[in-house]
Amino acid sequence: MGGTSDASLLARRLHQDAVPAVFSYAGATRSPAVQPLPTRCGGFGGVPGLVQFIRAHGISHVVDASHPFAAQMSRNACAACAQTGTPLLALERPAWQPEAGDRWVTVPDMDAAARALPTAPARVFLAVGRKQLAAFSPLAQHRYLLRVVDMPEPGSLPVQGATVLVARGPFGAEGERALLTEHRIEWLVTKNAGGEATRGKLKAARALGLPVIMVQRPDLPARNSTDSVDRVMHWLAHEGVAGAMPSMP
Repeated sequence: MGGTSDASLLARRLHQDAVPAVFSYAGATRSPAVQPLPTRCGGFGGVPGLVQFIRAHGISHVVDASHPFAAQMSRNACAACAQTGTPLLALERPAWQPEAGDRWVTVPDMDAAARALPTAPARVFLAVGRKQLAAFSPLAQHRYLLRVVDMPEPGSLPVQGATVLVARGPFGAEGERALLTEHRIEWLVTKNAGGEATRGKLKAARALGLPVIMVQRPDLPARNSTDSVDRVMHWLAHEGVAGAMPSMP
């Protein structure tokens, strides 16, 4: 179950080692990155659909390498694997942690992020994707900068009058600083996705002294997890049948 740069790295390793696997995208992006594995796009139809897929295709192991904020997908994977007795391992990046010089405002969800913005008009970079913008629609006094992977249909965004950039990461700190400076950004709103591909905006905000509203990850059921592709490969080869945590020297 993909959707991250780590998932793409794992797909390449599985292909190189001739491990039979299927790569699944949620279908949120119109032109997802091409993978070296057989690929499917779209939902499964909830837990029953995923259970049926696992049984129909003889799936022996499931790796959840979806985005940290794809909470429903991860919850469905936990439930479907429990029902079918299929070993499940999450490949998830560690969450970002504040560093010296950061001005973070930590919030639990997107509604709280919107409430954390000032009431006075401000120039805001919403680095949250396009699916969770509705919380900001009542705050029409702000000037918003959005960055998305796919160009939205005209009138489809709940935030009106925003400047929209279409780009796909990774984004380095130098380029992010130039972007924030060019658009005179005063606030950054982002999700704590972790990883290096999009960390650049945090480094740029730190260098410019900008406040960052950091949305924390949703709660998920307890599950085995690792942040290492090597450990996933070891688990598949040696310990996946027992569903144990990867153990490596």
